[in-house]
Amino acid sequence: MVVCGDDGLAHRLTAELRGVYGEQVTLVVPPNGRTARPPVVGRARAASAALFDRMVNAAVGRTGAATGATASPPSTSGGPNGVDGPRVLEAAELSEAVLAEAGVERATALALVFDDDETNIRAALTARRLNPRLRLVLRLYNRRLGQHIEELLDQAAALATGNGEGGTDASTTVLSDADTAAPALAATAVAGTSKVVQTEGLLLRAVERQPNPDGRVPASGLCTLALLSPAGADPTGGDGPEGGADQEPRLLPDDDEVRQAVGRAAVVLEQASAAVGPESAAPRRRVGGVPPLASLFSRRLRWSLAGIVGCVVALAVALWLVTGIHPLGAFYLTLLDLFAIDNPAIGESLGRQILQLLSGLVGLLLLPVLLAAVLEGLGTFRTASALRKPPRGLGGHVVLLGLGKIGTRVLTRLRELNVPVVCVESDPEARGLATARRLRVPVVLGDVTQEGVLEAAKIHRAYALLAVTSGDTTNLEAVLYARTVRPDLRVVLRLYDDDFATAVYRTLRAAYPQALTRSRSVTHLAAPAFAGAMLGRQVLGAIPVERRVLLFAAVDVAGHHQLEGRTVREAFQAGSWRVLALEGRTDTAPDHVLEKGDRVVVAATRRGLAELR
Repeated sequence: MVVCGDDGLAHRLTAELRGVYGEQVTLVVPPNGRTARPPVVGRARAASAALFDRMVNAAVGRTGAATGATASPPSTSGGPNGVDGPRVLEAAELSEAVLAEAGVERATALALVFDDDETNIRAALTARRLNPRLRLVLRLYNRRLGQHIEELLDQAAALATGNGEGGTDASTTVLSDADTAAPALAATAVAGTSKVVQTEGLLLRAVERQPNPDGRVPASGLCTLALLSPAGADPTGGDGPEGGADQEPRLLPDDDEVRQAVGRAAVVLEQASAAVGPESAAPRRRVGGVPPLASLFSRRLRWSLAGIVGCVVALAVALWLVTGIHPLGAFYLTLLDLFAIDNPAIGESLGRQILQLLSGLVGLLLLPVLLAAVLEGLGTFRTASALRKPPRGLGGHVVLLGLGKIGTRVLTRLRELNVPVVCVESDPEARGLATARRLRVPVVLGDVTQEGVLEAAKIHRAYALLAVTSGDTTNLEAVLYARTVRPDLRVVLRLYDDDFATAVYRTLRAAYPQALTRSRSVTHLAAPAFAGAMLGRQVLGAIPVERRVLLFAAVDVAGHHQLEGRTVREAFQAGSWRVLALEGRTDTAPDHVLEKGDRVVVAATRRGLAELR
């Protein structure tokens, strides 16, 4: 395996391939890439750790807050399978000579995970020419471009290998770390929402079920994916006094384990609906650029117009009762009086004259209301394509910090779940602002570390804070400040490295035991999907279960003795993998025999997916 990259994903992916799957890996990084961006605490390990110490100590008045904030440098010793450290090659650019020196011509798979789409595409075209049977995995942010590149490279491989001979090994997979991590980040921030995985024919969701009063998990859903840590245990899997195998989450338990589990919540798989296309889960949005009528005018203005209309109707009825004229005539005369059209009630009865004066007074009140309606309507149309501000009285929303690559994907996912969002972004040219404008999501432009920015986002009435900026210190500072405003606020923060995320989680959980805190590393969430794709499996998604990850993958039954010729019930291996669905079928009976040519969707642990190899 050859991995080429310039950030923590390349290091994490290398460790995944070596430690979990036992592969021989060549890592290609820019000069000084190993030391400039180590996969332990991130790009600014010392600065982040020191600032974390100061902020936590200042916020909660405790010492020793930086638990695990310092870590040893990346090790090149063998992993669990006894594999030696990766071969590391430093190169300023991925030229044809560099790829050849890395062994692309003899490699099984190549992962191009640079943070630049053009660099990855250029290297992929060169690598496909050097080795037509090479399995390619590309990290691209532009999904539409990625589809075209995937088709182009697959077609080139098919032609070079003789109309598809060896096409399976020469597959091309385009992934995005943002797309892989966004569903988990969004689901973590919102209580009651599901972690969704879209397979080829089904829309599956994983939901958390609390135990019944008797302490046992209720039987529901398609199957139980995991048993969570008991209440009071350390979900990070730390070596505390309460640590141990019994305190860790149990992935893919069998029926006996589920029945015997007492006092443990469970993650249950459910079928949400049938999926007919990639956009089936997205809510329908209003077509066209014209906003709805209710959004043109404020509520106060609408009530003012309604009040004036009521006054006109009341005056018309009163005129009809006083004068006895036809109701339509009474309404006509009332409008004449309202608009001050010359028709004085000289010689008329006293009641008629009083009603005329009242109608004129109402007409005077109508003029400023009509002017306000015109100005407000014009302003609404003018700012329909501009950024919205958080409305007054907003509450129960999610405050999203950062609209970069990750933040944009998280925003889209939250809006697909119909969750109200307020975004905070410091860069007026951020790529996610266009998405926020299209989705009509309120945005606060400003540095989140500056006083008043979070208040403008209504943090004191928010339901959760989701910090996904590219700076660890920025996310930490924002979360700690938000906790001073709302100690019970649910917070989810993105950190560069998983070890640092674990240290932050433990300290914040100890400082605020009554509030939900989650820390996530994007590289930790994305690396399993990239590794699975390099091994020739179509990884559909990944769901974090506390500090572990459960993978969903599409696997061909042919060639797998653990699957072929067995029933769905017999193909299940507790703690490793479980068959969830069969391609082309909306229901899969437990007694169905898997045959050559079938393609199944499995839920598997990392090691379980490695064993299926």
